[in-house]
Amino acid sequence: LLEGHDRGVNWASFHHTLPLIISGADDRQVKLWRMNETKAWEVDTMRGHTNNVSCVIFHPRRDLIISNSEDRSIRVWDISRRVGVQTFRREHDRFWILAAHPEHNLLAAGHDSGMLVFNLERERPAYDFQTNTRELYYVKDERYLRRYEYSTSEDSVQVSLRRSSSSVQASSGLGNAPRTLVVNTLNPAEVNMLVCSDVDGGVYELVSMAKNAKGGDETHDSKRGQGLSACFVARNRFAVLDKSRQLLIKNLKNDVTKRFSAPHPNSELLFSGGIAGRMLIKADEKLTLFEVQSRRVVAEISVPQVKYVVWNNDCNYVALLCKHSVVICNRNLEQSCSISETVRVKSGSWDNNGVFIYSTLNHIKYCIKNGDHGILRTLDVPLYITRVSPNGDTVHCLDRECKIRTLSIDTTECLFKVALMKRQYGQVMKMIKNARLCGQAIIAYLQEKGYPEVALHFVEDKKTRFKLALECGNLDVAMEAAVEVNEDECWNSLGIEALRQGNITVVEMAYQRTRNFERLSFLYLMTGNKEKLTKMLRIAENRKDFMSRFHNSLYLGDVGERVKVLEEVGQLSLAYLTAASHGMTEDAERLAKALAEAEVPVPQLRNDSQCLLPPIPLQRTCDASWPLLEVSRGLVHDALQKGIDMVAEEELVDDPNEVKEAMGSDADDIEG
Repeated sequence: LLEGHDRGVNWASFHHTLPLIISGADDRQVKLWRMNETKAWEVDTMRGHTNNVSCVIFHPRRDLIISNSEDRSIRVWDISRRVGVQTFRREHDRFWILAAHPEHNLLAAGHDSGMLVFNLERERPAYDFQTNTRELYYVKDERYLRRYEYSTSEDSVQVSLRRSSSSVQASSGLGNAPRTLVVNTLNPAEVNMLVCSDVDGGVYELVSMAKNAKGGDETHDSKRGQGLSACFVARNRFAVLDKSRQLLIKNLKNDVTKRFSAPHPNSELLFSGGIAGRMLIKADEKLTLFEVQSRRVVAEISVPQVKYVVWNNDCNYVALLCKHSVVICNRNLEQSCSISETVRVKSGSWDNNGVFIYSTLNHIKYCIKNGDHGILRTLDVPLYITRVSPNGDTVHCLDRECKIRTLSIDTTECLFKVALMKRQYGQVMKMIKNARLCGQAIIAYLQEKGYPEVALHFVEDKKTRFKLALECGNLDVAMEAAVEVNEDECWNSLGIEALRQGNITVVEMAYQRTRNFERLSFLYLMTGNKEKLTKMLRIAENRKDFMSRFHNSLYLGDVGERVKVLEEVGQLSLAYLTAASHGMTEDAERLAKALAEAEVPVPQLRNDSQCLLPPIPLQRTCDASWPLLEVSRGLVHDALQKGIDMVAEEELVDDPNEVKEAMGSDADDIEG
């Protein structure tokens, strides 16, 4: 029986390895107990909660105690010092229960409104990539600055960073990990780095070393200072944002050379400006491009929650990584595109083709400057991209345990889109021929961007090919697809497009396939093809279609056939008028007699009546098409055709033996 709490105990937990017990009670106290095989005794009491302690547990991987209470707070305690090191609060909900993940840095807490899952400490490693030497610098185990060389895969400790001894939080190890690491890309002569952390309200450490220096485990005599954030602004200068929101310009000896106010009183973070003399300053929902020498604001952009900034190799473009979005801008902060995500954006890096490769919680994705984006692969665990290989098929990453990871990616789709964006149509045709690009997504993309002629090279489905061919005005491909599909809807659409272009041959075939006799007869009238109009008249007679017979006889100017049709349908008066007005006396007399027998008055002819005859065509185009519209395929079609020719030439040059083998003895004759 353990006695020590003044009021009811709500929770008690055993330590996972040590002979310790922790308990929480309604007396608002957390007590630590030690035990052996026969008894247990109180070691210490931790006070700070202002209401009943609901739950208390040991952290499974750190020497920490975590408790929650009805005072709407979660408190973290250091076991060795028995003092509070961190507090999380919720405005309107009391906490009741806690659980810690045995492997991951996750805590779950139940409260009045539900459950909250959160990270106890920062998981992203502090790292930066040195573009000049192709080396990665990162901090491992909170204090060792390491260098990884991509060319040799050598990983070595360079510097042992100093730890603050004045902070309880730092002594517990909680929140002691560096927040950022920045390499000075403006100084090619040596390696300068700024390591920033949140210890003691904000601390930076300036580390300088010679290139290719061999590191060790010894603590270097690096220079330190207080500041909320820091970044390099020149070869031998860096800027520090102090707690009073003043900007300090310092040299590599850590001496202040300039001091002035930040452009915004609520400035929070400093980032590299890409070129010497500039820096980016984050303030609330705004990012400011600031020039140090003239102390003026060059440009501003409204971007929510910018976390990191990644410049491309020539510093002409920058990617702003926000909590749930990626914004691409040029060096003057003019926005090119913005991509929104439903999950958190973790990291990113530029490749040599101007594509930004970035990672989210569960994917590696790409983003092109024109706003096109997509997924490259799925991730099992969150990774932080440090570099994209020069050929673009590999990404180097760090995981949360600071282990180097290498992943393969297929960038064919995004490189295809880049080639289209840059109008490199020869490259486009090579990729169409050699790459495995297919699917409705790429077809829809090409249609959306106005490249139906390019999409034609991907499509096997006949209906889709037909629609794309019509969209780009390619009647030959549309005809082939329509023959395969053989549906009236396709033939109708083909007929409309062919008529728009003036291709009479295709129009005729489309009308014939759909048995659209009325349009077919009118087409023969417009082209002056009387021979086929006569055939249409016979077809209408066989079909017993009196209206079609009358129309065709009217188109042909065949008065006798018109009189015959009117007589057969019982329109004797109209038949008589037609015969009489066209001088057909015998037929007129016969019809007048028939009208008299039927006791129908014979209609009187008007003196001003005229014969109704079709116009005579000035030019007969019955044997050839009548091109009224010249369809321009445009620069894209010409460039694609040129690309096809280039690919064909390269194939011929690549393997001359195959050409000779295919020609056989003819090749020998030519050589002789």
